Amino acid sequence: MAEYYLELKGVSKSFPGVKALDNISLSIRPGTVHALMGENGAGKSTLMKCLFGIYKMDQGEIFIEGEQVSINNPDEAMKKGVAMVHQELQPVLPRSVAENMYLGRFPVRNYGPLKVINHKKMYEDTAYWLKQVGMDFDPKTLLSELSIGQMQTIEIAKAVSHDAKVIILDEPTSSLSDKEVDVLFKIMNDLRDKGVAMIYISHKMDEIKRIADDVTIMRDGTYVGTWPAQELTTEDIITKMVGRELTNIYPPHEDTPGDVILECKDITSINEHSFKNCSFKIRKGEIVGFGGLVGAQRTELMEAIFGIRAIKSGEIYVNGKKVDTSTPRKAMNKGLGLITEDRRGNGILGCLSIKDNVGVSVYDKNLMGGFVLNHGKINKIVTDSIEQLNIKTPSMNTAIGSLSGGNQQKVIIARWLANNPDLLIMDEPTRGIDVGAKHEIYEIIARLAKQGKAIIMISSEMPELLGMSDRVYVMCNGYVRGEISVSDDLTQENVMKYATMF
Repeated sequence: MAEYYLELKGVSKSFPGVKALDNISLSIRPGTVHALMGENGAGKSTLMKCLFGIYKMDQGEIFIEGEQVSINNPDEAMKKGVAMVHQELQPVLPRSVAENMYLGRFPVRNYGPLKVINHKKMYEDTAYWLKQVGMDFDPKTLLSELSIGQMQTIEIAKAVSHDAKVIILDEPTSSLSDKEVDVLFKIMNDLRDKGVAMIYISHKMDEIKRIADDVTIMRDGTYVGTWPAQELTTEDIITKMVGRELTNIYPPHEDTPGDVILECKDITSINEHSFKNCSFKIRKGEIVGFGGLVGAQRTELMEAIFGIRAIKSGEIYVNGKKVDTSTPRKAMNKGLGLITEDRRGNGILGCLSIKDNVGVSVYDKNLMGGFVLNHGKINKIVTDSIEQLNIKTPSMNTAIGSLSGGNQQKVIIARWLANNPDLLIMDEPTRGIDVGAKHEIYEIIARLAKQGKAIIMISSEMPELLGMSDRVYVMCNGYVRGEISVSDDLTQENVMKYATMF
């Protein structure tokens, strides 16, 4: 057997205004988990899309078991034993597990000139492949009845069903609970024992140390190097990724909390299975974290305060006055802003430019004659935002969909800052972005707090929650169970104590 099952040599790829990959090489050993790491925009996903045939590389070669191959589309990739589980799943929710597994390649029976889907074989084959990844779902179960983690498992089973010898996993745990991550890693360990090679893209350092055999690091579209995972510390990986040391990833607490800007009293959802009797206060110039386990109803509570969800009872006060925030427009008029958890799903306007994504929040305030957009003023707002937030882009007219996750998040922040809110709710603000971009987002958050803005930050990453917050409210099962400040011993143990207080 060859030392490397898969080799990429001299891969380059350019898009208008940017060279995404510059002479990248990558070698993957059979039966290993190979972590591919780098900041957002380093070119990791672009390299994998070149391998999988989604992008056509400008130059470079692909070798499988020592033989040079050509891959022009995903179908060719899968026929050559390369499969990819994408970061953004696209399940067909109203259809069954089996139908999602065999979408586009249904087994058929021939009845003369007619071809009919062989459901019996499809269900039997699906059950077999699910068993191969340690899952015991009923193949007839609708995908809508499964969790995100279970859907992820279905995608891995689908990859295995193609007899894949290389599986690309792009940020597979970004939406998974700790328990679901454990299940995923068990599946990956079983596949590794069977000789399958996996390319694992992730920004989560603890996961890399747990699962990876080898680590390749990229920076700004170039190859930095490959090392055995056990030889690298977390600090080594960060330094090689960003090209500099981040001695303290969390900025110092220099904000001075002022008067209470937001007070919620006994907020209860119209949905009896959601949040109940939630009370808390937020002061100007402070960063308040909201912690809790998956299902604690943190997101639902914040969406209700912003008018996205209905409230059955309770009162909301802004600057001491009772207010109505039953719609997002009313909430915005009271000085509130919300950066949602799902950046791609309901954050960015993916087909539009950076200018449109930022400007959409202020178009109604920058009109000439009441109906013509003042592009001069809007352009200045956008260019100032690009400079102040260090958004890496060729121009304001670049499509936001072509930016890295970290830069997309900065554009969303710029959109809200253009509207000048007094309080900004940030739901998982660094999900799916690398450590360098996280550091920049943290600096932005700290700067806003120092300027007197109030920040509510929901985070499922405990170090982030502890490192950024002045105070933390912890939710469990829809209730606010406790409040912990830095002076009150803000520790992981104390947060978890309240997070598990059923």
